[in-house]
Amino acid sequence: MQVCVFIEPHRGATFDSQLKFAQHVEQCGFDGLFRADHFMAMGSSSGEPGPTDSWVTLGAIAWETSRLRLGTLVTSMTFRHPALLAITVAQVDRMSKGRVELGIGAGWYEREHVALGIPFPPAPERFERLAEQIEIITGLWRLPTGQTFSYNGRYYQLRNAPGLPIPAQPGGPSIIIGGRGPRRTPLLAARYADEYNAGFQDPDAALQQFKRVRSAEEQIGRDAIGLPPLRLSIGVVVAIGRSASEIERRASMLFEKDSAMLREDTVMGPPEKLVERVGRLRDIGVDRVYLRLTDLADLDHLDLIAQVLPQMR
Repeated sequence: MQVCVFIEPHRGATFDSQLKFAQHVEQCGFDGLFRADHFMAMGSSSGEPGPTDSWVTLGAIAWETSRLRLGTLVTSMTFRHPALLAITVAQVDRMSKGRVELGIGAGWYEREHVALGIPFPPAPERFERLAEQIEIITGLWRLPTGQTFSYNGRYYQLRNAPGLPIPAQPGGPSIIIGGRGPRRTPLLAARYADEYNAGFQDPDAALQQFKRVRSAEEQIGRDAIGLPPLRLSIGVVVAIGRSASEIERRASMLFEKDSAMLREDTVMGPPEKLVERVGRLRDIGVDRVYLRLTDLADLDHLDLIAQVLPQMR
């Protein structure tokens, strides 16, 4: 079981606070640090000091760390042109010496798009665009040396793109697709991804989604075309403490007031409760867990969870 940490800097975080937190995550022995890719808080809070761009931030963190896997959960395909995103992520992969992963999705937070003037097409079009984007990104990353890449899709067209820079990882970074959709999301993950992420939901609901994903893998013949089974992952919102007051303090910061997010599955209590939850997730086939921690200044929270890392693995 891989145990990664997930953060939401759009709720308000400086680069300095993210870097300090990331370096502590690495020192504690976690497997990776992943961040949301949003530009606005989702509740009634101000979100000060404001957003930081995911890939600018991850590039700088990559340069200042040596072991952590780094990536997004998830980049909305509406935010960036796929050819430019391919270049950006490949560059960060080279800066990290091959430690980057790209979580990518169709986008969902309409208010954010309206506020920033970013087009937000209807869901069917967003999923179609997502499929084209992944084909372009992976096509560029996997281009044989000296050749060029062209693409003639409904929404995107490329002519003789050089496919540079070449990512550090052969074939490019892993692709992560997540979501709770019962049909389109499992099929997209089965066709294009290396990892499927069930989001932040309880184990029973996640298990049903994992079954849909495995069924989609069979439907497209993933094994027949030589692709390994999808890695399965899930997120857990965490407020762990040594005392009731410590748990309550951390729990009070978990959710934004009037948030647009669905209520997420949460583990609140002593460290043993988190160990128990991760064990349950392992039993249903989860390969990687993302622990969502809210307060980037609370390094003691990381230290406490790190004490039980061996039990979670």
